[in-house]
Amino acid sequence: MIRINDILDKIAEYNPGADLDVIDRAYVYSARVHSGQMRLSGEPYLSHPLEVAAILADMKLDVESIAAALLHDVIEDTHATEQEILEMFGPGILHIVAGVTKISKLTFSTKAAQQAESLRKMILAMADDIRVVLIKLADRIHNMRTLKFHKSQEKQRSIAQETLDIYAPIAARLGIFWIKQELEDLSFLYTHPEEYASIDLLVNKAKEERESYIATVMERVKEKLANSNIEADVKGRYKQHYSIYHKMVTQNLEFEELYDIVAFRIIVDTVSRCYEVMGLIHSMWKPISGKIKDYIGVPKPNMYQSLHTTVIGPRGDRVELQIRTREMDKIAESGIAAHWSYKQGGGFDEKTGEAFAWIRNLVENQENFSDPDEFLENVRIDLYSDEIYIFTPHGEIKTLPKGATPVDFAYLIHTEVGDQCTGARVNGKLVTLTHGLITGDTIEIVTTKGSHPSADWLNFVKTVKAKTKIRQWVRTRERERSITLGREMCEKQFRKKGHSFAALVKSGVIAQVSDGYGFKQVEDLIAHVGFGKITPVQIMNRALPGVETQKEPSIFDKLIKSKIRKKSRDGIIVKGLDDILVRFSKCCNPLPGDPIIGYITQGQGVTVHRKNCVTVQKMDPERQIDVEWSNDFTESYPALIRVRSTDRFGLLADVVAAITKNNANIINASTDTSELSAVSSYFTISVESTDRLRKIMTEIRKVKQVKDVKRMVPND
Repeated sequence: MIRINDILDKIAEYNPGADLDVIDRAYVYSARVHSGQMRLSGEPYLSHPLEVAAILADMKLDVESIAAALLHDVIEDTHATEQEILEMFGPGILHIVAGVTKISKLTFSTKAAQQAESLRKMILAMADDIRVVLIKLADRIHNMRTLKFHKSQEKQRSIAQETLDIYAPIAARLGIFWIKQELEDLSFLYTHPEEYASIDLLVNKAKEERESYIATVMERVKEKLANSNIEADVKGRYKQHYSIYHKMVTQNLEFEELYDIVAFRIIVDTVSRCYEVMGLIHSMWKPISGKIKDYIGVPKPNMYQSLHTTVIGPRGDRVELQIRTREMDKIAESGIAAHWSYKQGGGFDEKTGEAFAWIRNLVENQENFSDPDEFLENVRIDLYSDEIYIFTPHGEIKTLPKGATPVDFAYLIHTEVGDQCTGARVNGKLVTLTHGLITGDTIEIVTTKGSHPSADWLNFVKTVKAKTKIRQWVRTRERERSITLGREMCEKQFRKKGHSFAALVKSGVIAQVSDGYGFKQVEDLIAHVGFGKITPVQIMNRALPGVETQKEPSIFDKLIKSKIRKKSRDGIIVKGLDDILVRFSKCCNPLPGDPIIGYITQGQGVTVHRKNCVTVQKMDPERQIDVEWSNDFTESYPALIRVRSTDRFGLLADVVAAITKNNANIINASTDTSELSAVSSYFTISVESTDRLRKIMTEIRKVKQVKDVKRMVPND
């Protein structure tokens, strides 16, 4: 266990004038209130806040941050109160500790809602005081380092997946790449243990040969720089396991096809030297067109700066190099933490504040989302995006996510420009609205007064702002149509019984009915009639209870079947109701264990889709309904997998044996062999859960000459 003196020594080294007394007092207080508490590892609980504080000291944060790190769990896990913290340590430290506690104390009915609110709290904390999030990141690192002490594999996988979904992207967006990389690799170990082991084996298989190659490249580079009297540090490093896996999956590559398992870094003293070194490297080895990136002239939003180039190296292989100054290297590793002014009591300079203005934009973009899944989707777009740099006609640089279109750019300029966008000129030429922009493009938007967004734009726009504004317009239009339709339906029904719906609205009777349903406005009630969620007869029964009518079923009533279906027959619960007609979509083949969503169809019950299904994204969100797998399901469901391998005698028999020995039935099978003896085999198998499918896929990967196994959907 790290000692408090080790932490104090670190602080004194980078901040000699620091007031260490407050840290001593925070340590003593934390030790007292955590006394008797133990970690799952068997260590005293105090070891955790000490480790978190040590991580922040390594990041050279201010005294308040480190004291708050020692206290970050006391309000949540002990009898300590905010008033005590205020009296003993002051409002600054209380503000940080309370901020960390607010993020931690979250309980929700669904995982999506919990993740959404956790992200929302993190975003607000970033805008309020970045130190709150830095403590949470350090807290998560230590928890991931000790995750092996959790006995439940499911709990390990859940925590690791949350880390990949939330904490690693935030670390990346803040430019703290050492935290991002450590969190990704630790999470990868638990979310995909078989894949982690496979990549670890492949990386280590030819390690001696690869290290010899690293030494050769470094020696050649050092010799070239020395001949030009340039002092530089030259480093070679292996890419992290998760980075290798992510590239294999996203680019559909085999391990042998990856050229950048190793990356080289050249660190010099000045910016001019960076460009000089790149010229020398290009004089040694031929650069690859399109692989030169200048992040010094155009830094990334998180202030990352470096020159990137890829060349044909000494053995004819591709070699990736990064060239930067020492200050740039420090920022590349520490990100926003490198700019924290611990000597001046904390805070950022004006330039750094402007560079991280995206945090404020993130807050503004997310504050109006009520649906957890939509909120998560949009935040991830902001967090995961790779940037491109676009020029306005006046030469101003704008940042957009990779793959952005003219519509994204139009909404970036102004909502009205986006709404009325009808065309664009890129580099002086007219292009379609779906045109993918690339770094260096100069773009001019063509607008037409009176034009409106199209729902089809949602299929290609990339930015959160564009998606949000288009959806708002589409929903407003759909609501207007539903109100018109609902009003007509109500007028017709009330006329049948000799009453005027409009007169009842005017008299306030319908307003009382609307209040009874919990709507704020009568128009909300009428819109629900148009959407098919409430019938005019139901409104009449409440507005005029004396009028005899034959009760019509609502859209939910129509879904409820009498005694012909058993409870949870399909293993699905729809909002806790029994006897609901449920069908599984054929576009994505959901399995127990997959996150799912229901969609109310016209007269054919609820169709169940995987939440990430492409079809769901295009459906009316008003017709979506929460569904979940029941705990007592016993059915088997079809799953499609693709097996890629090299052809050999007996291959198909071995793959089939791997499937059948796991008690899975093969519904359909087909193979396709190319001229180079590469085989793609497709199997539709019947399994009862995603866990069983994972086990089967792991067994198939063990078959000789099998290269890759992937779960597919029919549309693939």
